[in-house]
Amino acid sequence: MLGWALTFLIVAIVAAVFGFGGIASASAGIAQILFVIFIILAVATFVLRAVRS
Repeated sequence: MLGWALTFLIVAIVAAVFGFGGIASASAGIAQILFVIFIILAVATFVLRAVRS
């Protein structure tokens, strides 16, 4: 999932460089959402692993 977030971030940066504002903002928004989901899942995994051991 972090790979997808980074992919959308790179697409957003490239689109912004070439002046495609709509594509850049959409890709940046998707990257932010995926990054937040990744962080939530990572924290949940760390907590569950700590509770089990």
